[in-house]
Amino acid sequence: MSDSPWLAAAITLFLWWFSTGVILWRVRVADNGTSQDHLKSVVLGLPLLVVGIVAAGASLPDLSSGGIYLAFLAALALWGWIELAFLSGVIVGPIKLPCPPYLHGMGRFWRAVGTIAWHEALLFGTVVMLGLVTVHAANPFAFGTFALLFVARISAKLNLFLGVPRINTQLLPRPLSHLASYFRISRISAFFPVSVTALTVFSALLLERAINVTHPGMTVGYSLLTCLALLALLEHWFMVLPLPDEKLWRWMMPPQKTLSMKPQKDHLEDANGL
Repeated sequence: MSDSPWLAAAITLFLWWFSTGVILWRVRVADNGTSQDHLKSVVLGLPLLVVGIVAAGASLPDLSSGGIYLAFLAALALWGWIELAFLSGVIVGPIKLPCPPYLHGMGRFWRAVGTIAWHEALLFGTVVMLGLVTVHAANPFAFGTFALLFVARISAKLNLFLGVPRINTQLLPRPLSHLASYFRISRISAFFPVSVTALTVFSALLLERAINVTHPGMTVGYSLLTCLALLALLEHWFMVLPLPDEKLWRWMMPPQKTLSMKPQKDHLEDANGL
């Protein structure tokens, strides 16, 4: 396989756009179906998880460009299945209700954590397992890819919680509609410049390694991670700059069926009981 860093960047960009679109498309189709369609999506997607596990293991001793791409794709497969399970509302957290309007500060924070706790625990557990199996392996890029995605996602979620000017909820699936109540549309918090600065510096460090490393496979690996880090940085700026980022995927989505809304009695009872 080619050792070109430009090809690595192009592949990363395409996979970021295409894989995100496929997952959003499948979740929208399930949204328009029956109440069991989201669970069916996750079950039918299990081969993706298995492929990711097998490919990650197969990539460990192989530091060629082919092995690097295999590790990268393995991490994306693992990430993709977990994200499908999250967006489908199958692996989320114990709290599945909107945030009561009277909650502020740490009370609001811990309730928000409760909405995504199982998902974050699964992501963290996967990071730890990949770290353990790659610590003495020749090819660590399955771990590097997944860990980068995990840290960037945590940063993005914290920014959504603390406050940013632009939050796109148009593609938020029905099982996660309650999450919008935990987002805050406001001026940027102090965390935003810290997060984008950290991502910028990390992207620069990865780029330096991609340029100066002498091993062809390592050049490909660092090029993949550099492009992925820059895309994570771009996603952060989407929360601030007036860019129509939803148009990247909205054209792929079937129209969403409307549902009649009823008063959420359970939510009111839950809120009054806190």
